[in-house]
Amino acid sequence: MNRSDLSPRRKIFGRLSITVGNAMQISGVVAACLALAAARSGHSTTGALVSMVVGWVFLYFCCHAIAHWVVGRILGIRFAFYTVGGTGNPEGWPAGLRWLFEHLPFFGVQTEKSSMQKASPIARAIMWSAGVTSSAVVPTLGALWAWRSGVPWSKLFFLVALFWAVGTLASNWTSRTGDYSKARRALAVHE
Repeated sequence: MNRSDLSPRRKIFGRLSITVGNAMQISGVVAACLALAAARSGHSTTGALVSMVVGWVFLYFCCHAIAHWVVGRILGIRFAFYTVGGTGNPEGWPAGLRWLFEHLPFFGVQTEKSSMQKASPIARAIMWSAGVTSSAVVPTLGALWAWRSGVPWSKLFFLVALFWAVGTLASNWTSRTGDYSKARRALAVHE
């Protein structure tokens, strides 16, 4: 994220180099795949259910910032470092969850200012949209895979994950600080 686009309320716990941040997020996605595979071959319903939820959580936390990075790099945008901190979109969460999400360790990615200035408005908009879209789609596909693999309780969990994804997209779409708002602002500059 560009420093000017960071929510002033976002609590930053630390910074990571791009290499370390990518390694951590890729490791998280691999851990998610392993957890989902364990859910599929679980010997108990409880173990399978816990593995499925853990896999979904790893996907949720580890796909957003790296999606910004991958798509941004493809489009020629450079990045300085990753941040670890609370959500950058606290207003997108209901009051009960807002405090929790302000304190959970989400990855964020800091763009290089000159690179963002050189990028086309469409490239910036696509890069901004990649993160939240990934946060909705990737974990939901993980839950769908669990259901199609016959993991106990996975059909219900898939419906919960689908509901969560729709909520994620809707709250981000309507938020002033969400990635979709940043994408719309990038395109508005173009008009």
